Amino acid sequence: MRFVVPTGSVKAALLAGSALVISTPAPALAQDAGTLDAEEVSDAASEASGEISDSDNVIIVSGFRQSLNAAIAAKREAVGQVDVIVAEDIAKFPDTNLAELLQRIPGVAIERDAGEGRQITVRGLGAQFTRVRVNGMETIATSVDGASFNRDRAFDFNVFASELFNSIVVNKTASAALDEGSLGAVIDLNTGNPLSYGAGLKLVGSAQARYNDLNDDLAPRVAGLLAWNNADETFGISASAAWTKYETPELGNNSVRWANNATFRSVDGVDCAANPADSGCVEVREAFHPRIPRYGLVNHDRERLGATAAIQFRPTDRTDIELNALYSNFKEDRDEYWGEVLLRSNEDEIDLSNYVIDSDNNLISADLQNAWVRNERYHRESETDFYQISGRLEQAFSDTFRVSLLAGFSKSDATIPVETTIIFDDRDGEYSYDYTDMKFPRLTFESDVTTPGAFQLAEFRDRPSSVENKFKTVAFDLEWEPTQGLKLSGGPFYRQFDYATESARRDSQYCSVFTCAPGAYGAPVTGDLAELFELGDAGQPAGNTNSWIVPDLDAAIAFLDLYNRPAVTREGDVRGVEEKVTGGYFQTDFEIDQGMRVTGNFGARYARTEQASQGFNNGQYVTVERTYEDFLPALNLNVFPSDDFIIRGAIARVITRPSLGNLTPGGSVDEFNFRITTGNPFIEPYRAWNYDLSAEWYFAPGAILSLAGFIKEVESFPVGSSQQITYAQSGLPLSLLTSGTPAYDAIVNGTDPNREFEFRSTTNGEGATIKGLELGLHLPFSVFSAGALSNFGVLGNVTYVDSSQEIEFEGETFETTFAGVSKYSANGTAYYDDGRLSVRVSAAYRDGYNAGGSGNGNFLEGFSSSFNLDAAIRYKLNDFIELTLDGNNLTDDYRFRWTDDVARRNYENNHFGRIIMAGVRFEY
Repeated sequence: MRFVVPTGSVKAALLAGSALVISTPAPALAQDAGTLDAEEVSDAASEASGEISDSDNVIIVSGFRQSLNAAIAAKREAVGQVDVIVAEDIAKFPDTNLAELLQRIPGVAIERDAGEGRQITVRGLGAQFTRVRVNGMETIATSVDGASFNRDRAFDFNVFASELFNSIVVNKTASAALDEGSLGAVIDLNTGNPLSYGAGLKLVGSAQARYNDLNDDLAPRVAGLLAWNNADETFGISASAAWTKYETPELGNNSVRWANNATFRSVDGVDCAANPADSGCVEVREAFHPRIPRYGLVNHDRERLGATAAIQFRPTDRTDIELNALYSNFKEDRDEYWGEVLLRSNEDEIDLSNYVIDSDNNLISADLQNAWVRNERYHRESETDFYQISGRLEQAFSDTFRVSLLAGFSKSDATIPVETTIIFDDRDGEYSYDYTDMKFPRLTFESDVTTPGAFQLAEFRDRPSSVENKFKTVAFDLEWEPTQGLKLSGGPFYRQFDYATESARRDSQYCSVFTCAPGAYGAPVTGDLAELFELGDAGQPAGNTNSWIVPDLDAAIAFLDLYNRPAVTREGDVRGVEEKVTGGYFQTDFEIDQGMRVTGNFGARYARTEQASQGFNNGQYVTVERTYEDFLPALNLNVFPSDDFIIRGAIARVITRPSLGNLTPGGSVDEFNFRITTGNPFIEPYRAWNYDLSAEWYFAPGAILSLAGFIKEVESFPVGSSQQITYAQSGLPLSLLTSGTPAYDAIVNGTDPNREFEFRSTTNGEGATIKGLELGLHLPFSVFSAGALSNFGVLGNVTYVDSSQEIEFEGETFETTFAGVSKYSANGTAYYDDGRLSVRVSAAYRDGYNAGGSGNGNFLEGFSSSFNLDAAIRYKLNDFIELTLDGNNLTDDYRFRWTDDVARRNYENNHFGRIIMAGVRFEY
């Protein structure tokens, strides 16, 4: 066997891979994309922007096309299946954060929050199955969604501005050298190397005005980069920053799920308590009705600040020292204004008439008397601070032996100092609803909802909370090339991950803590405590009620002296997990050329996990410890039947550690839905074998057609378990129950002391299989023409995922897709780029999917399909100044969320407005 090592570098390989320089030699060894130096990716893109000659011709590529070519080159030379986005893509796609960038990659779909990408799904596996590394170091960034913190291993990409990063690499296949912990993908976010910017001073800046057509909000967005290298390019420093502040409206309707098995006081005048067998009472009781039908506004006031700093010192060709720091601050004030009726738990006081039940057993329309009219004001302040400091030393002791040391620390602090709800009630109101159109129901208040005197201040809540994630990482790698075409690498690693969460409550009914007049359930509402709310465009039909009073937040808080009341920490709201992972890996990379080029690597990774889970159990704070080990072999093989055609195969054993929320030995109580949820610190990790096969055809300069297939055999899949028990059987103290809730009234007040609760936990479930196909194409029209048509091009991809798992529901077993998995997803971009003018239109489609378990007798809940259309225009006035115009969500796509996989009942339906951003970018 003969090993061949041509001369060259990874940088040269990137250029050669893009077919820009036909004569450039192939690299010494193909690289793992995960270990590709961000500087080399950046340099490749930079060099591609100039004139590059071979023996026959000169090809000039600049701007957006240059970045695509560099990304294709990195994909071509990587050993595993990867996709790459480089700086020009990041700077010039019309995307506001990293999640929206990543949806351009085959097999990647995103989950949105407030109209923005927040988390990703890769090849059918949700965010908790994807590991994210920032500058080579695994980390977790946590933000807040519509309901609560992300208290899992999922990475929230909306914490970071896209302008901060130089390149993104998505590793879809595992290798021994790549960090374990992912069944889906390992994603590398790189902030760039100072020495990649060249000698002297470099200054880049951009400023944009952001406009939302739903609320007419005009907001700023600015970013800048400053870098300096000495003349010898041995020492460099760089710093960057990005800041934006804006408001996003979320207008629409919400039902807070549907429920059945509730007896109304009367149906069409028949007293149901006295006549329980009446046909009308029976069919209404068995039908599903909306729990809290409502229209309203959720306003998201967001501010995102990010900054990076780096120092790089390369005194010789054999020594490279780099220090990186990253900071991000993400703030959001969330304000909600709801006009609603509280059917939930109050059905026995409501008279119902003129009802209609559809073929899915939905009580889709009815008139209500003695209804609990509730006007609600919600305010939450949240903030995420993310810090990371890391250092890397690379030292070559000879041409064949190198070592590298990586060490760093990251911390994500997410806090909610204020989460306040103020509630006005009118408990004898008249109301009608009609869900004939499930997406846009008609909700009409027949009684007066604009006069303060009709209401009483009935309840108040405040729930401050916090989540903290910390990572410490040390890794030592050695590389030795004993002969040409062969590289041996390996080394030990250590990681420590700490997770802690805590929350408290200031919740009560007004009359439980203040003196009320006889027969009253709250304080009289005066004009000083209320303000009038106008709904605006929520897609509502004619006849809908569009204005109502809501609490004046500041006045109500002062009236209650709310924040001076003690916040009570409940046992189930304090928990944590600590993990220490030690291990090492060994890997062999090879390149063979005996008439046909073959590259690849094989090796194994060993990881020992020491886990300590903390939480309250039966009134005592306990720590449960356990240890488990994993041996993870991996093989990647690439065959080149010709220089432009690659067949890739990969087999790997992979794991994802259990969800953090499932590991706590403690739990929590849902006092409205009579549900107890507790963790299980002994559940096993998700373990799987991944099989991947792909073909890539680089049929022209800068062009690629690819087809990839994958199978993930998940052999241990933790699943939820559920049983009915009484509260006493749970062993939990009565102190967990809050005055004024249905559970408190039933158990403590004794109206139903033997009331059963659903007891939910997690157990080790059966295995499952995910399989799918990805088809990708990048077609520059220069393939067909050397004239003006050559400035056009298209790129896009389609992904198909087939997944199934068995879920128990109400004593039966059902087969359904994995949570978060869309069967089909696709995106595409058509572009024009002549070096001065660049125009792009991008579309992203995602099939509907279930988001996991629901409640109240509904089988799962999820989202309907989505389609987003974005566009971007760039025009270079000269070598220094560029004008920009971006459009996001140009179709103002509604997000429809359903409950129950069969009936698809309305959970919520909202839209967020079109975004237009205009600005200028300069570079010196």
